[in-house]
Amino acid sequence: MAQKAYLGLEWIISVILAIIPITNIVLGIITRVQRNQPVLAILNFFLFFIFYWVDLISMIVNKDLKWLVEFPR
Repeated sequence: MAQKAYLGLEWIISVILAIIPITNIVLGIITRVQRNQPVLAILNFFLFFIFYWVDLISMIVNKDLKWLVEFPR
């Protein structure tokens, strides 16, 4: 089963939270820390203007945070 974004909340709730810039930044950082990506969490803090749009599009298209959440292996 796919991991649900933003604290395991339903998709529509996560999309609404992703639209609001402050919650997008805070929950994006929390999600990246939960998924063991502290470098991306720090980058999310400093490059929030990029992460905001990427997270919002990822949430709408994939119903989860797929992009900029994990480094490719």
